[in-house]
Amino acid sequence: MGQRIFVLCREPAWRELLGTGAPDAQVKLWGTWSTAVLMIGWATGGILFGMMSDKAGRVKTMIATLMAYSIFSGVTGLAHNGPEFLIYRFLGGLGIGGMFGAATTLVAESVPMRVRPLALGVMQALSALGNISGSLLGLWIHPSRPDFFHGYAGWRVMFLAGTAPAILGVPIALLLREPEPWREAKRKAAENPGSAARVGSIKDLLFDHPLWRRHALVGIGLGLAGMAGLWGIGFFSPELISTALKGQPADMVDHVRSLATTYQDVGAFLGMLTFTFIATTIGRRAAFATAFSLCFVITIYVFNCLRNASDAYWMLPMMGFAQLSVFGGYSIYFPELFPTRLRGTGVGFCYNTVRYLAAAFPIMLGGLNALLLQNHVNEPFRKAATILSFIFLLGIITLIWAPETKGKPLPEG
Repeated sequence: MGQRIFVLCREPAWRELLGTGAPDAQVKLWGTWSTAVLMIGWATGGILFGMMSDKAGRVKTMIATLMAYSIFSGVTGLAHNGPEFLIYRFLGGLGIGGMFGAATTLVAESVPMRVRPLALGVMQALSALGNISGSLLGLWIHPSRPDFFHGYAGWRVMFLAGTAPAILGVPIALLLREPEPWREAKRKAAENPGSAARVGSIKDLLFDHPLWRRHALVGIGLGLAGMAGLWGIGFFSPELISTALKGQPADMVDHVRSLATTYQDVGAFLGMLTFTFIATTIGRRAAFATAFSLCFVITIYVFNCLRNASDAYWMLPMMGFAQLSVFGGYSIYFPELFPTRLRGTGVGFCYNTVRYLAAAFPIMLGGLNALLLQNHVNEPFRKAATILSFIFLLGIITLIWAPETKGKPLPEG
């Protein structure tokens, strides 16, 4: 929900913060910079909280990350200027980045092997419901309205609504328990103090063990392809709609953006479930190869052919299906690449560290758009997205070195 609120509010927020009359290219450029800052915070939080989940526990880490991104969502709605907005997005990103690694490792270590892929795939697919709730919130609040509630703009109210998930901290603390594999790893570390330093060790992950290093590099390649494609291209679908509907009333554009991204998120839900089915029945590598091929073809098609509201309503679900399907794969595949003592660190590293690299792609999108505009290229925003779509091919190439983990137990060692 938090990421969808940001995606829908990014453009109207910068229109207000930059002042009346700011050109579209400048608004898009700062929108791409704020996306990059969020991703850098996300990556940093993924690393730090990933190590915390290995050392302090999955449940404690989930509560800490939940509080971080909920609180700073609300604070973002109070930003007075651009620098404040960027700082709050970075701090919120810290929490968002930590949640994935803690949650996936908790589920992976808590369910039997025969249902692990299904449990992880469904968990990731349900994240689409959070995105959908954010889009539906946008239908009601209208982010572009300058005075939606007692002088507060719609985008500010939406960010304030993003504090709601904080209430989940109570049931998480009361109902969830640390998984037995993690507790066993901690017992072994206590019995052998010399091994304690190897729990959650980046050094052991990347430098001391060739197999875990290879798995980490595979995860980085797969993660970068999907992450850069989604956050550098796919999550700029609201800006694509604004481009297609330029000159239309702001409330009408808000309505189309919120409704179309709702459909995009429904497509994402179905895409992650489909990936889970293929990964479970055929294999992880086949599922990734199919998903990245669809990402490449469909993203280029949508960014070149979406011309009106009706196009948005059927094209964005296709793009959501393709681009988010690989994220279902990350939740299934990444925990299967690392041993218990490094699982939280490894998953956080593969899923979140790539955001340092992927953070360049929103900036590249804004920079390419400005450069092509300066050179009088027709439809520069669409052309820039097309060029960046070739990043999806990296995921297909990475599969050459990716191990097949279907039907295998979680690794130890």
